[in-house]
Amino acid sequence: MRRLDVGEFCSMTIMVNLSPEVEALLRDKASQQGQDINSLASELLTSLLEWEVKDSEDAIKGIQQGLNDFEADRFRSFDEFAEEQRRKYNLPADS
Repeated sequence: MRRLDVGEFCSMTIMVNLSPEVEALLRDKASQQGQDINSLASELLTSLLEWEVKDSEDAIKGIQQGLNDFEADRFRSFDEFAEEQRRKYNLPADS
């Protein structure tokens, strides 16, 4: 016997108030892509929410890596970093 995922049969309807400018952009994009405006809005929201989760996870990983490096004495002073950036981007030295 197969179990069914509730998501296979359910959807949630919400109302979102868009400015006329955003609505026009959404309608234009849906028209250009030959898509239903509701499907496009759903896809865009899904993409944004997935990106936000990944972005947060990446930030946490980066912070953890920095903490691990610091604890392992793998770091440099701000002055060393600033000097490298000045050389890399041809920036003037501080006065």
